[in-house]
Amino acid sequence: MKRYEFRLDIPPEHYLDYYLGAAKHVVARCPDGLVLQFPASLLTPFVTPEGIHGRFALVCDDANRGARLSRLA
Repeated sequence: MKRYEFRLDIPPEHYLDYYLGAAKHVVARCPDGLVLQFPASLLTPFVTPEGIHGRFALVCDDANRGARLSRLA
């Protein structure tokens, strides 16, 4: 399993693009410089009226499939 940690700060007006389907993927940069792309649908449980903010971990198999996203404390 692979694990990637990163921070997201997406204001509500930008998340609207994902919600409306205009954008299908999110691009995030890990602290080590690695750039990730994952389905925007993984963010749905983390949407608040203020947008999406916080530290997250993306876990997937060695073929980068079966991604799961969780918020870190």
